[in-house]
Amino acid sequence: MAPLTILPPVNSAHRIQLEPIATPSRLLLGPGPSNAHPTVLAALARTPIGHLDPLYIELMSEVQELLRYAWQTDNRLTLPMSGTGSAAMEATIANMVEPGDRVLVAVMGYFGLRQADMSSRYGAEVITIERPWGEAFSLEELEEALITHKPAVLAMVHAETSTGVCQPMEGIGELCRRHDCLLLLDTVTSLGGVPLFLDAWQVDLAYSCSQKGLSCPPGLGPFTMGPRAEDKLNRRQGKVPNWYLDVSLLNQYWGSDRVYHHTAPVNMNFGMREALRLLAEEGLDQAWARHRGSAERLWSGLERLGLELHVPEPLRLATLTTVRIPEGVDGKAFSRHLLDTHGIEVGGGLGALSGKVWRIGLMGYNSTPQNVDLLLNLLETELPRFRDTVPAAVAAA
Repeated sequence: MAPLTILPPVNSAHRIQLEPIATPSRLLLGPGPSNAHPTVLAALARTPIGHLDPLYIELMSEVQELLRYAWQTDNRLTLPMSGTGSAAMEATIANMVEPGDRVLVAVMGYFGLRQADMSSRYGAEVITIERPWGEAFSLEELEEALITHKPAVLAMVHAETSTGVCQPMEGIGELCRRHDCLLLLDTVTSLGGVPLFLDAWQVDLAYSCSQKGLSCPPGLGPFTMGPRAEDKLNRRQGKVPNWYLDVSLLNQYWGSDRVYHHTAPVNMNFGMREALRLLAEEGLDQAWARHRGSAERLWSGLERLGLELHVPEPLRLATLTTVRIPEGVDGKAFSRHLLDTHGIEVGGGLGALSGKVWRIGLMGYNSTPQNVDLLLNLLETELPRFRDTVPAAVAAA
């Protein structure tokens, strides 16, 4: 993209002239977004139609049914929030949490901390339990916390994007029902790429995003709410404090009435419909197996190169791998080299893992053996040049 020219103060007599946008081609192998499927990009470029057009209303129903398939749920209230995954995260909390509600957040990375922060902003009494970044929770410690704290909601991350851990979910929903607690689950980095069975796992609320396993650009946040969560919403003492994300209002637009709520991002839903259609066409079992195969190819290749993976194999995400930056390597410099020289993006660490790991994403359209081999080849041939280097600021000190 051409550098931005600093323009003089705006004057109606002046004309502003900039070159048309021209972004370079990138292969996005970081924590998200992933590259969008060409079919999805073509759908985004279609001529918009009205958000109350009968054709669009029909498409809305298709998107909802396809989301139910992707999540393996029959939840009536399943829809794409007009906003990124963080908006969908906030929607789950805004609709469920009333001032004084006790919310237990099982933190095993950066996005558990975000759940806790959002819950506190809606007046919850937030209690956190924590595991080291790279580990997951056991049923025993979760049950102990539920017995001790008696929360109204347990919030968890299924696929922790900051660490590359996939939290085992079997039995957790049953625990929550036994202890009269709703289960809220972050599936941002698992939807479309990792086995998900919301109804079988007895998950009450979940959210995700459009730009990772679904291979659609950022802009929509899939959201789903089960019957127990609907009951709590209907029993609220006051209005949901976030008008835009109020599911009791959105239900009138995405439900059978189709009553106007806000101007929906029509073209984003065109893209979402095609992304979900492609996932359904491939089949969930096949998509999950493809992601797993690509991940295992990456893991074995990284280990062959002598690189250390941060997460034990039984807990590793197939969509995102954390690999420890070797001693003496400037991780940021190498990532920037891959981007500037080869047009490949890999991510750095967040929070407790900042500067310690690279985060390699193989999500949706990008999860292919060819992309794995390309990255492994570059690591093998070019990483040695970055060993025994330190950032200039450190050297100067």
